[in-house]
Amino acid sequence: MQTDPRRDLAACIRMLEANKILDYNGHCSVRHSDSAFYVNIGKATRATARPEDICLVTFEGEVLSGNGTPPLEFHLHAGIYKARKDVNAVIHAHSKWSTYLTMARQDYLPVFAQGSLLYPMPILDTPNSINTKGMGDQLAQVLRERPACLLKSHGAVVVGSTLTEAFALVNYLEENAERQYHAQMIGTPYQFSAEERALSQQKLWSPGLFQRTWDHFAAKLQSIN
Repeated sequence: MQTDPRRDLAACIRMLEANKILDYNGHCSVRHSDSAFYVNIGKATRATARPEDICLVTFEGEVLSGNGTPPLEFHLHAGIYKARKDVNAVIHAHSKWSTYLTMARQDYLPVFAQGSLLYPMPILDTPNSINTKGMGDQLAQVLRERPACLLKSHGAVVVGSTLTEAFALVNYLEENAERQYHAQMIGTPYQFSAEERALSQQKLWSPGLFQRTWDHFAAKLQSIN
């Protein structure tokens, strides 16, 4: 059964906001074609996002449908979609724990199994907003083939072949960053070895497990509402 990308995006945004990963400025998108994508409109309240808060825009920012305009950082999404044909979903979050790492100039370390899926982690070495084509292209060059990138003092960008995959990975990233932060308060965190990371990749990079992560947070959100 084919799902409505606008409905899925709205659900994703509400779940990420409830889990304190997405704030009032974050944005998520899903590829529509080789020249357009769905993204939440800039003025929409993330905590109450609905399908009508999603617009369809071209890579140049032209609104094809929807009741508003895209975020100023739509270039972030466009730059990645143009450079990465394998990417069908992009999440940009001003996530707290992973932002602490770049604020303190600390490298992202693989300290738990799911978090190791995102290691090594490139960093865009500027806190500037990704609100120009040039900045979007620069981000895509730093991201390269990786599933995620940290932005200095400006959160993170996570991509996926599906929205469910990107959603799971951004949760893994933030949980890893929080665990790393607290472990560093006690001592030197244990880092997964190359062999342990390869085993985690083999066992945990799974559409079924990504879906389980999505379902977990969807159930939590429903229990709150």
